[in-house]
Amino acid sequence: MDLINQSILVAAVILFISLLVSSFASRLGAPLLLVFLALGMLAGEDGPGGIVFDNYPLSYLIGTVALVVILFDGGLRTRIDSFRVGLKPAMSLATLGVLVTALITGSFAAWVLELSWLEGLLIGAIVGSTDAAAVFALLSGSGLRLNQRLSAVLEIESGSNDPMAVFLTMALIGLIEAGRSTPDASLLVVFLQQMGVGALAGWAGGRAMVWIFRRLSLEGALLSMFGLAAALLLFALATVAGGSGFLAIYLAGLLLGNARLAGLSTLLKVQDGYAWLAQVVMFLVLGLLVTPSELVPLAPAALAISLVLMLVARPVAVWLGLLPFALPRAEKLYISWVGLRGAVPIILGIFPLMAGLPNSTVYFNVAFFVVLMSLVFQGWSIVPLAARMGLKLPAAARPARSVRVETGIDSHYEAASFRVEAESVAEGTTLDALALPAGAHLAALFRAGERQAPEAAGALAEGDWLYLVGEGEALAEAGALFAGRVEREARRFYGVFTVDAALPAAELAGAYGVTLEPVWAGATLAEYCERHGRVALVPGDTVPFGRLTLVVAECEAGRVSRLGIRFAADDD
Repeated sequence: MDLINQSILVAAVILFISLLVSSFASRLGAPLLLVFLALGMLAGEDGPGGIVFDNYPLSYLIGTVALVVILFDGGLRTRIDSFRVGLKPAMSLATLGVLVTALITGSFAAWVLELSWLEGLLIGAIVGSTDAAAVFALLSGSGLRLNQRLSAVLEIESGSNDPMAVFLTMALIGLIEAGRSTPDASLLVVFLQQMGVGALAGWAGGRAMVWIFRRLSLEGALLSMFGLAAALLLFALATVAGGSGFLAIYLAGLLLGNARLAGLSTLLKVQDGYAWLAQVVMFLVLGLLVTPSELVPLAPAALAISLVLMLVARPVAVWLGLLPFALPRAEKLYISWVGLRGAVPIILGIFPLMAGLPNSTVYFNVAFFVVLMSLVFQGWSIVPLAARMGLKLPAAARPARSVRVETGIDSHYEAASFRVEAESVAEGTTLDALALPAGAHLAALFRAGERQAPEAAGALAEGDWLYLVGEGEALAEAGALFAGRVEREARRFYGVFTVDAALPAAELAGAYGVTLEPVWAGATLAEYCERHGRVALVPGDTVPFGRLTLVVAECEAGRVSRLGIRFAADDD
């Protein structure tokens, strides 16, 4: 009994210190997952904690459950409309990209570590996929806002490329155990089975979850717990059926998160807590599992493998994977760098240990070192690099608080509160003149803690609070009216002013002395932009227009609706 109580005490202390340190580390821009991993190593047998932990099956179990929670949460938060611009390039990276990365990295690993070709490829497969936990955490936790296409490619790729890495790892372990040196056609059948069964299970499981959730009368946290239980059940069923449980759970979360459900906002909030707890526990356990002293002899070779992966294999894989897609060069370069490795390579590194393969500790330690280098070099730089490359969009205006308005099973209305900030559009504007988006309605106005009658409130002032009711998209659009800092950032990024994309291109060209070809004489600015963009345009994309640059500011139903205007770079 004392041992159990002591174990609980130690675990609680480690978790408490980890969360406490993370709050300081985030202010320095440090990747939080790196902090948790480092704290786990410090608590381990080579650190001050001195905890000896080498239970690989338990680590695998904890890591797998944590990944299910994280991928399910990632699916819940992925908007289905992002698939319009991000699915095809992301799937190319999730399949061809992983294969190319594994081949290049594995071939180099075999040479530098003096291993057989298959053993080297096994290392390449283990570290071949980007990590959903790392990508979701760093993109959302850092507050980085990218254009819809770029963020969709990164998130969909990281959420869907794990099955390819798992398949390659298991296939190569099987070949090495069988003493074979070359793969055969049966591996293709297994791969198609994994992907096909996983996708079918995800679609069926997601539809079943939506159907059940609409008929449940569970409240708040109980509904979230049911969702987590359903996710774990679906993962297990898909895996037992021979499919990819990771793919199934991501697709199920996607379908559930995009359905109109009562209580969905509560589910998302509680699930976010589950996901963060899963990431913390997973990285702490994986940090405990490694013995830093065993990394030292492998450090030169593992560092070389890390550099080849980051600087050669990943860029080549991205270039080949995105060759059919006309993404801007800056976006391709950024995707090449944001190939974050995280928990998945470490968990896959446990597979050879559990299989009892020769050199299994080498595979595990190299995988851990690669993850460490990825979080140090790539994780720390994704935000400043996005800003330097002009890919970081201005922060989106957000309500101080929003809650789902329960009007029925398919309720999609929210109530949100906004504070009028200095230099915002709303400051100094009367309620009658305030151009609220269609679908957003004023519920109440408070000034100095007192409710004001709208007809007697006069001009809005800094510090006023407005409560609006409407659909989520309308409320998000309304936020820009009240946020002064966000509005100033948007003006600096997009230009001093915006115009309606329905404006005739010839009219704008005439005002600024831009020469247009006759073919554009009757075209609108939206048509001009969309025909110049070789892929679907999303907010943040730019289109040259003589000595001006048109910047996509808003899209509706997949079409450009508003444009920012700024002078071309040579006139800035």
